[in-house]
Amino acid sequence: MPPPCRARLLSNAVHLPPQYRTMEQIRSGMIAAGSPFVPPPGTLENLTGVRGVHVRSDDVQASDLAVAAAVEALDAAGSGVDEVDLLLFASTSQDLVEPATGHIVAAKLGAFCPVFDVKNACNSVLNAVETAAAFIETGRYRTVLIACGETTTLTTRWHAPDQETFMRHLPGYTVSDAGAALLLTAGPAGPDDPGVLHAVFAADSSAWEACTVRSGGSMHPRSLDDDHYCLRLNENQLSQTGRGMAQLVLAHASQEMVMVRESAFVAVHQISMPQFHEACALLGLPESRFLATVDRYGNAASASLPLQLALAQRSDRVMPGDVVALIGLASGFSMGLVLIRL
Repeated sequence: MPPPCRARLLSNAVHLPPQYRTMEQIRSGMIAAGSPFVPPPGTLENLTGVRGVHVRSDDVQASDLAVAAAVEALDAAGSGVDEVDLLLFASTSQDLVEPATGHIVAAKLGAFCPVFDVKNACNSVLNAVETAAAFIETGRYRTVLIACGETTTLTTRWHAPDQETFMRHLPGYTVSDAGAALLLTAGPAGPDDPGVLHAVFAADSSAWEACTVRSGGSMHPRSLDDDHYCLRLNENQLSQTGRGMAQLVLAHASQEMVMVRESAFVAVHQISMPQFHEACALLGLPESRFLATVDRYGNAASASLPLQLALAQRSDRVMPGDVVALIGLASGFSMGLVLIRL
């Protein structure tokens, strides 16, 4: 019987498109150009705490952002694409309804391995880590590349007839395009060895209508209605469900929460600065243990957690041997917690 193994994180990379759009540019240039309702100056910044977002060029696809990050992750690990046994594309975004965007990413990378997409809104990357770790631990695959490409600025609503509509679609003004990639491989599973230590997930799917982009599926396959193809939020339902889900995870993951509180760094999915502050308070940890990114980079959807980890690594906030906690939340509604020793 082979010895137990653990999914080790070899590298983590993030790619941000160079174009940067400030909230004032969004307000005065984009909303004002196509909307009867224009919010007063400073409204977006005051409500969300976000100063700007990264925006892809028109000819850049979700797969392109994923490939850019994947190339960086492979280079950082000193690995070739031929060493990848499985490629997972994990994102809220996609190039096409069919085929899976993972095939397009693999073709652009020159990879010849099994691929499939993992899609669970902003928890897509976190669920892909859970999936990759399970495959590696059982010996099904040795090395797994997770690639993410977010083109969520496509869900921004530019035509708002009134303030109510503007507020309903407010999250769409603060989403950011991004690519991310994580490379995991099999390693020993001793008590102090690096790798994915724990993964805990929970969902309350009765709240699926709390945050939606409705077009493109069987409900609204060819809709041109702004309410269908733009990000739409039921904030009260989302907040109530989110607090309930957080309490559920905290109650049923007592061992993992001990490790979270002892970890060197905690990354939590961020959609606004008020939500970030609320998440820190709910976890009962000082904000110095976290890294606010949504104010500078916007809501990078499922690339949000890799972005925070990458920035923490670049600034030497975390070092090899440290335990980091990745905490995700996503419309649907789901929450997840993954603990990794670097």
